[in-house]
Amino acid sequence: MPQRVVIVGGGFAGLAVARRLERRLPAADVRLVSPDDYVLYLPLLPQVAAGLLPPVAVATSLTRRLRRTTFVPGRVVGVDLDRRRVVTTSITGRREILDYDRLVLAPGSISATMDIPGLREYGRGMKTLAEAQFLRDHVLGQLEVANASDDPEERARRCRFVVVGGGYAGVETAANLQLMTSDLARRFRRLDPSLVQWHLVQHGAQLMPELGARLGEDTRRVLERRGVHVDLRTSLTAVDDGSVTLSDGRRLATETLVWTAGVAPNPLVSRLGTDTVKGRLVVGADLAVPGHPEVFALGDAAAVPDLATGGGAVCPPTAQHATRQAPIAADNVVASLQGRSLRPYRHHDLGLVVDLGGPDAVAKPLRVDLTGWPAQVVTRGYHLAAMGAPAAMARVAGNWALHAAAGSSPVRLGFLTSSSGRLAEFEHTDDYLTPEQACRAAEEGDDPVPGAAAGVPTTSG
Repeated sequence: MPQRVVIVGGGFAGLAVARRLERRLPAADVRLVSPDDYVLYLPLLPQVAAGLLPPVAVATSLTRRLRRTTFVPGRVVGVDLDRRRVVTTSITGRREILDYDRLVLAPGSISATMDIPGLREYGRGMKTLAEAQFLRDHVLGQLEVANASDDPEERARRCRFVVVGGGYAGVETAANLQLMTSDLARRFRRLDPSLVQWHLVQHGAQLMPELGARLGEDTRRVLERRGVHVDLRTSLTAVDDGSVTLSDGRRLATETLVWTAGVAPNPLVSRLGTDTVKGRLVVGADLAVPGHPEVFALGDAAAVPDLATGGGAVCPPTAQHATRQAPIAADNVVASLQGRSLRPYRHHDLGLVVDLGGPDAVAKPLRVDLTGWPAQVVTRGYHLAAMGAPAAMARVAGNWALHAAAGSSPVRLGFLTSSSGRLAEFEHTDDYLTPEQACRAAEEGDDPVPGAAAGVPTTSG
């Protein structure tokens, strides 16, 4: 029987592991399980929401990138570590069991929601392609309804937008969507552009603290120059259908709350029965799970020791680290199957980039602070290089050029006719099994298929 490797997660980390294993273990039975059939480049989601890029531009087809790996369309909801079995729920709703000799966990992360009244019911996320497109539809709809309304209070409420979270996702979302709404508001004859207000709420003392005080302050000045209200040392305390309440006592009438205040590891990680650190799976520098040398984890879901920094630090949950951990994980899977020693992961961070829309950006490549056009050139160049696939790079660059020449098109796609697009509709935190439930499912579920779900075809290039 060929060696069986199951990869959980179809992000950049999972895809990179699969592609490397195709070269290193050509005879192995490699299965990649993901609910989506594409790799999403998360840093460009705000530009999808703002209409700079169409959704397909930031999504790369898994079936086009994989040659000998079988793509299993579903979600891993539990793992029986003792029996070496993975419990999946197919996109058809059928429960299936996968056996493995080696397991690679790269399930990514979800929005880190807090126990704030009304957040899950009324908040909107920015972690998935669907959420970004739903948010765009929603924001356009608010401007259209405000333009048609004769009620001053309704117009003001629908033209106020609140983003919670002063990290990269929150800053880029507020910055890019503010440019879009300011441009579109001028096209509505009955709508005063000054009604459009954006609020960026950050509980800390500065925006994007990882970039340092100088770039955080530069970002704040850019946003406030555009008219964005930046509320530092402030947090969200409640949300209802028509308003948000902040920690300083203010109640803002709004129909739009975008929640970007951090991420949390995929719920699967907490259901494995192994040690975690702040929700992330404890692994060694070789990415192996202590006590289970046949299991490897990487990316947002793993607390990988940061050997470059030292002092007990772990690598931050960024795409940069996940992508560079992938070849180490794949090589260590091969080494473990062949009885060779494993090698540790070590990587120096290359820096961070933040696109604020138009000519504005901030970047810190190799610890050098950049702002304005130089930062924008570095930022967009980095994004193109990080996408990896030439077709995806061409689509993104082409759409940037088209948007610069023709502007955005204020067209809603009709998603909101039957769905709200709120956080509660996109999170799947209740789908996952405890270790005991996973054990029962693995023992009592469908007849195990050696390494794969029956009837799932192998992908072709």
